[in-house]
Amino acid sequence: MQELEKLQKLQELVDQSRKIVFFGGAGVSTESGIPDFRSVDGLYNQHYSYPPEVMLSHRFYVTHTKEFFDFYRAKMLYLDAQPNAAHIKLAELERAGKLTAVVTQNIDGLHQKAGSERVMELHGSVHRNFCQRCHQIYDAQFILHSTGIPTCTCGGTIKPDVVLYEESLNPNTLTEAVDAIEHADLLVIGGTSLAVYPAASLIHYYRGNRLVLINKSTTSMDQNADLTIQGSIGEILGAIQVR
Repeated sequence: MQELEKLQKLQELVDQSRKIVFFGGAGVSTESGIPDFRSVDGLYNQHYSYPPEVMLSHRFYVTHTKEFFDFYRAKMLYLDAQPNAAHIKLAELERAGKLTAVVTQNIDGLHQKAGSERVMELHGSVHRNFCQRCHQIYDAQFILHSTGIPTCTCGGTIKPDVVLYEESLNPNTLTEAVDAIEHADLLVIGGTSLAVYPAASLIHYYRGNRLVLINKSTTSMDQNADLTIQGSIGEILGAIQVR
């Protein structure tokens, strides 16, 4: 099937659906200037004193807290990033009553910035930070402009509300995401290699027969999809008409 035919097929599926769920990963935000993890220029292919997956672990946060925050501020906070065409189109589909949920592995908050309201953030958000002693909430700007280990007025350490390696996903968010995926009549998976578990396993809860995969490279689920499109997710979703 030619690319134009695939875009036409995607448009038909969107037109026919009323409970679309979008499941997205880091590739959705790379077009907003936020690096992903596993590509050639991704975070895991850069060189630091420790591997990034170690520096983003719960154990490293506990045992090397200052080094964790030095890395976190430098490589995880992209607060000037703006939503791209994919974020904007998904918000438009939600406002039109066609998209019921965005399930995202991203922590950047760009879906909400674009106007999406029902967003399940599987790995948390850089925009929520809490004192581990008194639970006071702080925003991302506070963390960005802090130095050393950010501390609350009560003296407690402020921890980003993101899921680090060795930490469990929020059970309420998981339940909400599973429910949305189970009831979807079209599941669109975009910008993810489907290599991060347990998040990637959620797509197995989909019971419908309209599965679309949009990614720049192949994934382990391509053979199960009704439609696969390789390319820019911003260009592909941006071309969809909401009607």
